[in-house]
Amino acid sequence: MFKNFFKTAIRSLQKNKGYSFLNIFGLAIGIACAGLIFLWVEDEVSFDSHNVKKDRVFLIKTNAKVDDGVFTHSSTAGPMAPAMQATIPGIANTCRTTEDLSFLFTIGDKTVNASGEYVEPSFFNMFTLPFVQGNASNAFMQLHSIVLTQKTAKKFFGDEKNVLGKIIRMDNKQDYVVSGILHDLPENSTIQFEWLAPFKVWYDANPRAATWFNFGLTTYVELQPGVEVASINEQLLNPYYDFTTQKSEKDKSSVHVFLFGMNDWHLRNDFDNGKQTGSGQILYVRLFSIIAWIILFIACINFMNLATAGSEKRAKEIGVRKVLGSGRKNLVVQFIGEAILMASLAAVVAVVIMLLILPAFNSLVQKDLSLGFNNPYHVTALLLLTIVCGLVAGSYPALYLSSFNPVFVLKGIKLKTGNATVIRKGLVVLQFAVSITLIISTIIIYQQIQHVKTRDIGYNKNNLMEISAQGNIVKDFPAIKQDLINTGVVKSAALADHTTIGSGNNTTSISWQGKDPNSNIVISQRLVSNEFMSTTGMQIIAGRDFQPADLVEFGDNHMPKDSTQAMNVIITESMEKLLGKGSAVGKTLQRQSDKGSFEMRVTGVVKDYVYGDMYGQSAPVMFYDIPAAASLLYVKIAPQSNLENAMAKITAVMKKNNSAYPFEYKFVDDEFNQMFLSEMLISKLSRVFASLAIIISCMGLFGLAAYTAQRRTKEIGIRKVLGASVTGITTLLSKDFLQLVALSCIVAFPLAWWAMNSWLQNYQYRIEISWWIFIVAGLLALFIALVTISFQAIKAAIANPVKSLRTE
Repeated sequence: MFKNFFKTAIRSLQKNKGYSFLNIFGLAIGIACAGLIFLWVEDEVSFDSHNVKKDRVFLIKTNAKVDDGVFTHSSTAGPMAPAMQATIPGIANTCRTTEDLSFLFTIGDKTVNASGEYVEPSFFNMFTLPFVQGNASNAFMQLHSIVLTQKTAKKFFGDEKNVLGKIIRMDNKQDYVVSGILHDLPENSTIQFEWLAPFKVWYDANPRAATWFNFGLTTYVELQPGVEVASINEQLLNPYYDFTTQKSEKDKSSVHVFLFGMNDWHLRNDFDNGKQTGSGQILYVRLFSIIAWIILFIACINFMNLATAGSEKRAKEIGVRKVLGSGRKNLVVQFIGEAILMASLAAVVAVVIMLLILPAFNSLVQKDLSLGFNNPYHVTALLLLTIVCGLVAGSYPALYLSSFNPVFVLKGIKLKTGNATVIRKGLVVLQFAVSITLIISTIIIYQQIQHVKTRDIGYNKNNLMEISAQGNIVKDFPAIKQDLINTGVVKSAALADHTTIGSGNNTTSISWQGKDPNSNIVISQRLVSNEFMSTTGMQIIAGRDFQPADLVEFGDNHMPKDSTQAMNVIITESMEKLLGKGSAVGKTLQRQSDKGSFEMRVTGVVKDYVYGDMYGQSAPVMFYDIPAAASLLYVKIAPQSNLENAMAKITAVMKKNNSAYPFEYKFVDDEFNQMFLSEMLISKLSRVFASLAIIISCMGLFGLAAYTAQRRTKEIGIRKVLGASVTGITTLLSKDFLQLVALSCIVAFPLAWWAMNSWLQNYQYRIEISWWIFIVAGLLALFIALVTISFQAIKAAIANPVKSLRTE
């Protein structure tokens, strides 16, 4: 029986080559598209899955109550980890690490920059980090030891096999002994580093980190097996366990910590007012998964439409089979079997398509995905996907075709196809409604990204270079700045402690006359040289810029050595509004710290600028003239300069003045564009998905148009004999389909508006959805449909009527 079913299916494919091609290729595109998306989704949801203790390791998050809500961050005080482990039952281990730090390493006569962290020894026990050379127990036995990844070891030592015991120099200050080599971290690991060094080295060199007042470390916690995270978080809400501060009761009630699970680090690391929003990367995972199924469904709709449209061709076959004893069940099995066979052929074609476009897809999503046919899960998923497509695509045609009455069929009585026609038209409407929704979404996403990228960000990012201030750059800055200006290609240069687009440090310890003593206002802080405003193009709107005379001598914690000497500061206009009515110039502020307090005088107000969240509003910022704390050098290239020539001259100056360190730089406008990677990925993928949806829909429409033209061949011949024009016949054949596409617009418009309006609510700074977008999308869909249909319509209209009427 199965042999006969298989022969029948093959003959049907050969007999209807055109329809078979459209079906198989349409399904193949759908399966290939879905397959690539599911590979991306798999990579996203498997982040950090290599860690054996993934379910028991947590990051400490801090919720700080401020005037405009609750601010969530991952910085913790130094004493918190040991205090928690000593006090709270159920905690198996804790680990403190620094932020990611980049240093110059000297290996013989070679110098290489590499980034990593200072970590406690417990780091190796909490995270799964297999050693290639050395082991976890001996990794930090020496104080100045260092553990490298395989890639870093190769970068440092080339192909040398055993590098344990090798000496490398960090930051031209201290020698370290290589004590271990780790397997390279998976790309889908949240924690990434090139080297690890003992936390004690950094902790001893930074005494302020040992206080409860300084939040600058990352803390991880491992729970004992069976301990509920909810019970630990509940204890952390108890004031007795409030390890975030040891100041006043007001402070204790304003700052709380909680455990944040590793399973959520990548997908759900998005907080609003102290609560997880449910958005973040998981939003894109869900969105793309839905789109994958939608593309598959559109491809399956094509199969249904073409199978039911060609039903009359197989009517006599079905009639004969029923007369010879075939039951409806057997026919259903046969037609679903044919659908699964076509889906299987489509899956083979889909694999070829995926192999061809996977490099481009990896480039688009910035991953290194592979089809991985040696992975049984991938093979199983492909088989299940094929069977699902076959069942979904073949179910309705099988039920419809098997329902034919053999008496009517064999007597030549015309079959009633009213219900099938309605369903077929409904499916076309659904196809194009989805396609139009994707077109509208693509336009709106692009508009939103451009809206933010072209907004006034408060400074000039063009021709602005950012250079790591390593070695003697800060110390020798006056001479370096003069050398740069003398090249004739540099307009100005300045120092800063944070990037212009980064969030930087912030504090709630600033007070002023009239401030509510119970309020917590977060103020961002920037430590810069007096050339910073002119170099970045920030606009002073009141008062004056920094002057050389504003520089005061500072000691520990950036406190003036002479506490009676007021420090001059510049603030943004949003902070000026906090200080009350009138100009802020001349007003005094006070800053409290664990080392005491000092007074500051506002000498200038700068226009608000955008940093951190590119979609948000500018928060209050204070600028201090403290160039000694800088970590970055900013260079403004003169507008008229040739970029290639300018780079050559700047490189020569930096090598002359800082020869021990490699010259590495970034352009601020490139960093700015990096802030939109997720949105730009969505924009690109939405264009791809919209195009695929339209292509698949048009393939189905092309097949239906061909079937309609073939079915009405004699009618067209008679109309031509009676004087109908080619234009008239083309219009006749096209209008029914265009009406369906127009109906699709009516369905798609409100759906697209609701979806995009909901998406835009995630951004403070956003566009308003314009009515013309819907008109453009609708007209574009109608035009594409018309081009698709017109080929078959014109072909039928110009055919010789003698040939179509010869049998009459």
